[in-house]
Amino acid sequence: MGATSLVDVGGGTSTVVDEALRLGLRRIAVVDVSERALEVARDRLGRAAERVEWIVADLTELGGLGQFGVWHDRAVLHFLTNPTSQDRYVTLCERTVVTGGTAIVATFAPDGPDACSGLRVHRYDESGLSERCGPRFALMDSERHTHMTPRGVEQRFLYASFRRTADDLVSASISG
Repeated sequence: MGATSLVDVGGGTSTVVDEALRLGLRRIAVVDVSERALEVARDRLGRAAERVEWIVADLTELGGLGQFGVWHDRAVLHFLTNPTSQDRYVTLCERTVVTGGTAIVATFAPDGPDACSGLRVHRYDESGLSERCGPRFALMDSERHTHMTPRGVEQRFLYASFRRTADDLVSASISG
């Protein structure tokens, strides 16, 4: 059975939401700190934008989003350089992704830039990202990708997908 819901965190003007609509997902949400970026996406989608939940917020300040089958993040986590913010991100992701659901996270790779848009970033390798995501997310796959910016600069990313494990399995493995 495929996923029927998706939350695109840091979605901004991305076209991930367009594809989710095309696939006919039942529930779609896009979260971003930039109201202007979300306006651009809504305008691009026209009437179809009415089928999307648009949330202007800082992920580290959100108490909840409800539950989704897929969490998609292309480049939010690596901007969180403070361990407390990283923990809040993971906690929100744990609360949001249903057991058996998928979290897709893209971050700068170890040989990626150490800053982007004037902001410091935290770079991850596969094991570091798995450790950060914690025991409630089992790594399914990862892949390195080199992105070419519009200015012709290479940026190396790590894309990873995780399956949300059952909380009772985590408790059993910690206590056993």
